[in-house]
Amino acid sequence: MKSSPLSERLGLAWDLLIITLVIVNLGLLLFDSLYLLPPLREGFAAVAPGLEAAYADHIHAHFFAIDLAFVSVYVLDVLFGWAVAIIEHRYHRWFFYPFVHWYDVLGCIPLVGFRWLRVLRVFALLHRLQRLGLIDVRRWALFQGAHKYYEILLEEISDRVAVRLIGSIQEEVRHSNTLSRRLADEVVAPRKEQLVEEIAERLETGLEGIYANNRALIARYVSALVGRTLQESPEIQRLHRLPMGRQFTGAMDQALSDLASRLIHEAVGGLRSPEFSQLLRRAADSGMDVLLVSDRRSERITEQVLIEVLELLKEQVATKRWQTKYD
Repeated sequence: MKSSPLSERLGLAWDLLIITLVIVNLGLLLFDSLYLLPPLREGFAAVAPGLEAAYADHIHAHFFAIDLAFVSVYVLDVLFGWAVAIIEHRYHRWFFYPFVHWYDVLGCIPLVGFRWLRVLRVFALLHRLQRLGLIDVRRWALFQGAHKYYEILLEEISDRVAVRLIGSIQEEVRHSNTLSRRLADEVVAPRKEQLVEEIAERLETGLEGIYANNRALIARYVSALVGRTLQESPEIQRLHRLPMGRQFTGAMDQALSDLASRLIHEAVGGLRSPEFSQLLRRAADSGMDVLLVSDRRSERITEQVLIEVLELLKEQVATKRWQTKYD
């Protein structure tokens, strides 16, 4: 249910009144708590005896009754907010409001231990004003300072917890005799088909890309290889001594180079064939079977890799990013 502009203005005025009353009430609570300290009370009497006597007779002596007057307004505010929440169907059940706003309910109890919960009401009302766009606490110097140290504290705590957790995992890896076997059986083996498919596809793509990017270099290498082979062949050397021998061997060199290049081109073109794809998948499948067969040496290597990876994570987590952010 959408609220009307008039109800929004009335709600805003009521929130501002509650903020003012809470600030006044908290100021009185703080002042009266300090007044109970003999040195401060005596200093107050020495500086302003008349004001101290008036405070003692009219406020301190009747402080509980004065606080009850504030409490009556707070109770009215809770009942008013509860009624509005029921009308607007803010929560799944009608009785959820006092549980969601527990600090408002407990702040209505006029006992010393619960009175200071009223400060939470100020933060709740400031949040409401922030949501309505009437204030922007993010621009306040107090908020920026508190937010800075909150982020520092949160990062320090989370980093320490993460480092301890990773250290516990490292100890578990060191003292576990079945981790590598379980990784192979419970993690890799169930996904063997997908891994084989992915490896085969990457090999096909990689081979095609290598040939496409280095086609000229491969052709020159093949031509040089054929030429060197012909030059080192005794039979070709004897042909050189025959009439027209050099022209014949040159033509043979060119023909063999073209033939080898064509064979390589046709072979790479065959990478897209179903037969070659099946061959790659069988090779990848055989390779996965070999990897899944583990012995104590391979288990130790796996454990050491895991421990070193976790150590790197610990170093990364321990980095104080807030120092770079706020320098």
